[in-house]
Formats: sequence, C-alpha cells, structure tokens
Amino acid sequence: MNKDYRTGVTQFLLDHAASNPVSFHMPGHKGSDFYRRNGYGLFLERLMDCDITEIQGADNLFVCADCLGESADKYKKIYDVCKTYLQINGTSGGIIASILATVPAGGKLLMSRNCHKSVYNALKLGGISPAYVYPTLVDSYGISGPVSPEDVAAGFDANPDAAAFILPSPNYYGICSDIKAIAEVCHERGKVLIVDQAHGAHLKLMEHYAKDGAINLNLPMSAETAGADLIINSTHKTLASFTQSAVLNVNSDRVDLIELEDKLQMIESSSPSYILMGSLDVNANIILDKGEAVFTDWANNVAYFYSEAANISGLKTMDVPGYLDCTKINLDMSAYGLDGAALEKLLIDEGIFVELTTGNLLMCMTGIGNTREDFDKLLNSLKRIASTHQLVESEPGEADVLETVWNKKRHVHQIGGGWSLETLDECEGKVCAGSIIPYPPGIPLICPGETVDLDDIEYLNQLISKGRDVIGVDANKKIRINKK
Repeated sequence: MNKDYRTGVTQFLLDHAASNPVSFHMPGHKGSDFYRRNGYGLFLERLMDCDITEIQGADNLFVCADCLGESADKYKKIYDVCKTYLQINGTSGGIIASILATVPAGGKLLMSRNCHKSVYNALKLGGISPAYVYPTLVDSYGISGPVSPEDVAAGFDANPDAAAFILPSPNYYGICSDIKAIAEVCHERGKVLIVDQAHGAHLKLMEHYAKDGAINLNLPMSAETAGADLIINSTHKTLASFTQSAVLNVNSDRVDLIELEDKLQMIESSSPSYILMGSLDVNANIILDKGEAVFTDWANNVAYFYSEAANISGLKTMDVPGYLDCTKINLDMSAYGLDGAALEKLLIDEGIFVELTTGNLLMCMTGIGNTREDFDKLLNSLKRIASTHQLVESEPGEADVLETVWNKKRHVHQIGGGWSLETLDECEGKVCAGSIIPYPPGIPLICPGETVDLDDIEYLNQLISKGRDVIGVDANKKIRINKK
C-alpha cells in the first residue's frame, strides 16, 4: 500500500508497533504476543471478521441470556461476586451508571476529592451534589494517599443525606485505602460503597492465583474481598482485554439490579463492540485456564524487579507500607537531578514507554503481559542512566506545588447565570464554571464552583509548558468562568 494512504493515527500505530517498544503503560496485555502464546492467535487473525452486530445467536449486551451471559458468568466466578456486567464504555460507563443507580436525581454523593472525571460527569448528569472527603497526603511526593475511614465516617455524619460513597482504590499511583474498614463505615449507616478499582482489576486474582512472589509484594486486599457493594474494574489496564473494556461487579444485595441495568443501557453504546466483548471473554478464559501460572509469573517478575532495583545507587522506589499496589512501580531518580519527565525522555530513547510522570516520580504500570525480558530491559536502562549521570545535591521537585494545588480544601460556590471564556492568567479569584482536568491522571484539579487561585494558574501554566494535556483549557489558554 502506498504510504500516503496510511497517514494519521494508522501510520503512527504501525510505526510505533514496528519499533518493538517495551510497554510499561496500559493496556495490560502489552501487545499481540500475550494472546498468541496463550492460544488465541486465531482471534487476532480473524479480528475484523469478529466485528459483528446482534445477529441470531450473538446475544444482546442488555439481555445477556446466551453467549454474553456465559462470558459474564466467568467473571462472576473469577471475582466471586453476586453478578458481573460486561462493560464496553470503559470503567467510566460503569462508574456513571453505578452512581445514577444508587443516588437519587438531585441527591447527594459523598466522594473522595481525587475521584476520576467520570464521577464528576455523573454528578452533572444526575443533578447530584457532592460532599468531599479529602485523601491523606504522601508528603514526600505531594500526591494523594489513602482515604481515612474516620474521615469517611465524619463525612457521613456531616452529610447524612448522602446515599453512597465512592473512591478510587488503587489510585493512579497504586495507593489503596482500607476498603474493609470503609465498607463497615458505610454499611453501619445503611449506605452503598462504590469502589473505582480501575487500576486494580488484578488484585482479587493475585489473591487467588499467585504464589511465591505475591507474598513478597504484600498487595492490599481487593475491594471484592473487602466487602464493597459495587466495584468497577478496568480489565484493560492491567489484564488482557482490549482498551475500553471493563467489568462491573455487584458484591451485595444493597443495589437494585433493575435500576442499575436501566442506567447501564442509558450510558453504554447501543452498538456494543463484539471485538471488545470477545477480548473480555479471551481474558476470562486465560485467567480460568492458566491463572496460577500467569499471576505467579507476574508477581515473581515484579518481586525480582524490586530486588534488583535496590542495587542501583541513587534510585528510589516509592513505598506506602500496607497500602501500595507494588505492580505500579514508582521510580525516583532525583538524586541524579532527573525529575520524572526527564527520566521518561531517557527511557523513551531506549524504547521504553511508561504510564505517568508527576514531579520526581515516574510510574511504570506493569501488566499481565509483561515478560521477564521487559523487566530486564528496564533494569538495564536504569543502570545505564545511573552510570552516565552524576549524583547531585537533592533538589526539590514539584512536591510542594503539588501539595498546595491538589490537596487543598476548596469552598464550592453556587454557580449559575451562564459562563464566559476568560484567559487563564486573568482568572485569579474567579469561580470556575467547568472542570479543569490534567490528563493523565484524569482527576479534576478544579471543579465547577471552585475558585481559581494563583498557585493553580502557575501549576497549570507549568503543565502546559511541558506539553501536558489539560482538559478544560482551550488552545488560547482560556477557561470557562461563571458569570454570576
């Protein structure tokens, strides 16, 4: 084919694949080799032929009586839950449907302030008012840590009309909260607990299948085991289904299934992708057929990485004892004067692509498809970087700024009367009418009704200057400001 006909995203994807990159970012399958070595090469070869619609025998996502129901039941068994729904609009769709099904229109939701933007979208769709619980802080890096059960209890005491509580666990860095204790707080008050476990679809499976290495990792308890009511898992992030697929697990009888199913059909596409649903089935089959080998291998590889990385002078790995999902490898080479972004560029030069950088941190998201060779390549690259850079006096990164802008408690103003676009640099003290969302991690920095402060402006300018995507700030660096 003439290369001129393969411009745009197609050309980028083919060129990137041809470079044989090492993936420490989502999705978790890490490429076609995982399917091929586990017996599903034919599915990849016939992929376009599998792109069908609801023909006779193909079942219906919103009825799920036949083959799709069988696939959903596999996940019900895998996660040991009451019921599982296949998701083709990502975890975002499951989060929105879960909130709309458990919080009355115009009602109130207690939520962790570091929730994903999909939670804020659900608020808007349902006319729901938020009441915030603020996560604790990992001081050394200025990032959000666990959510305290005591703070959840205080949140409900101050907002007894809130119908449910939602939080991300793990968060983007892999930090989990004590879901078992939080579930007890919610259930004592007759409230529903929704857990955005987008980044932890593997936790239940590590508990069940992995041997040896998983013990060394000391992974936090999954939300399913801990007793949450609704858990939404991005199986594509760390497991082997395709991007935009997920599962929604119902783990108690506190949720009206008819109401939940109604909200799911409202949110999800009426033309669900059979390729996505097929990949969900492949993922479930591999787990059921080869779970012990696959998860033990993954756990051992992660444990091996940490053991070897400890021998690299000047390299630190973040730890939050008892709370960290260590399959998210958070690296810090600030001892060499390298922040996360600088370290990322050096790794890209060696063909290694990572998930996220924040201040001095660089986060490598491992997945079910990573091999020992991938971990060795990362280790060898880090050794070379350490050998070619000089240790320097420790310098502060963005931690102080991050602590200020991400974790401050913000008053929420009533908004109305329309909005206008105004230049970001001129918005100090004004009330935002939209969400300002650095991506990744997809968590709103400023929500509608919150005041824009000077440190917010400085931080957003810093992100934009580094080429980071910031949803809610247009190409002319303007944002929506409330007119009222």
